[in-house]
Amino acid sequence: MSKNFKPLYAIVAEQLATQLKAGTSPLQDPWKGDGRPSFVKPVNPLTGKSYSALNALNLALKGYDDPRWMSLKDASYKKFQVKTGEKGTLISFPKKSDIEAIRDASGEKIKDEQGNTQTRTLEFEKAKKASSFLFNASQMKEFPPLAEFEQQQKAAEKMSPVEKAEKIIADSGATIIHGGNEAYFDKVRDAIFLPEKDMFKSETQYLKISIHQLVHWTGHESRLNRPMEGKFGSVEFGKEELKASIASMLIGAEIGLNHFFPHHAAYSGAWAKDLKDKPYEMAGIARDAQKAVSLLLGYGQKREQKQAETQSKTLDKGDSIAYNNTTYNVLAKKGNTLTVQKEDSGEKFKVKPADKLYENLVEARNNPPALSQKQEQEQQPENDMAVEHEQTHKIGR
Repeated sequence: MSKNFKPLYAIVAEQLATQLKAGTSPLQDPWKGDGRPSFVKPVNPLTGKSYSALNALNLALKGYDDPRWMSLKDASYKKFQVKTGEKGTLISFPKKSDIEAIRDASGEKIKDEQGNTQTRTLEFEKAKKASSFLFNASQMKEFPPLAEFEQQQKAAEKMSPVEKAEKIIADSGATIIHGGNEAYFDKVRDAIFLPEKDMFKSETQYLKISIHQLVHWTGHESRLNRPMEGKFGSVEFGKEELKASIASMLIGAEIGLNHFFPHHAAYSGAWAKDLKDKPYEMAGIARDAQKAVSLLLGYGQKREQKQAETQSKTLDKGDSIAYNNTTYNVLAKKGNTLTVQKEDSGEKFKVKPADKLYENLVEARNNPPALSQKQEQEQQPENDMAVEHEQTHKIGR
């Protein structure tokens, strides 16, 4: 191995630190001078797959407007050639499969009518650690125009960026309380606090900041259990902010909304120094950011699956449903008749599918209501401990 070889985390840490110090990183400025996003989601145009956080950062920080990346091997299947003098960009990944050419009995590659080599996917029993060098579409000859690719992508979209952002927030089920002048996540109350919507310059700014705080929300001990210690301005606090900034940037690129982090000036210098002094920490930062992204983007699919399952079923024995300021417990089921007990009074009674209460209980189970702002306020600690620990409870200010 070459003495000049650097692991991927070191490459990304060095590159990001340099840009942070110069004030040119996408975390500091989400837009380029030409109005294009400074961070675009890297994608393999052959498979349609995107890349994990550390790889995505290494690819996107190169500054290309074109999000399409391919290895030499992939490019050769489509007869694309890399321009003379161009250098590849390193990625690292767990390899679960490989694409290989289909050959005939004599070992010759089988080609289609257009002369392209036919391929097949070979699945591995156990993932292998692998690395590869990718080339951007702009580094290749005769690559299909970017505008054509973007038009295809746009045509396939069923939701707008705003609708996608709203869905991510709704699917998370996070408690969001509006009011005041600060935007932050309170890890003790497990709630996100945001100013009223009309306090923001635009709807998109509100959504971008909401998603940033939602990333902090994923770190709660009941979810990803991410360390979120330290007071405002501390090194530990700064690391959590970097993870959240990267994750919200990745989500913004995924849904086409871009990102917005107005407090980057308070952290950029510390981030640059920490990455320069401890480049190995970049691996953990990227890993935690990716976990947050995967969790938030995965909620929608899980929610849809759960709704499809629960909404297609009737009430069953063992169901416990919060409804009308109490909880209804289904104790038994005989045919279509249920024995239900109200938790507050202990009252037991029979319920059938034709009854209105039955319908209301099914609806309450399938779509549990979020706590209202008044209910949240009633759950606040009533002593001075909340004020005393305010600096460590509030994350993401």
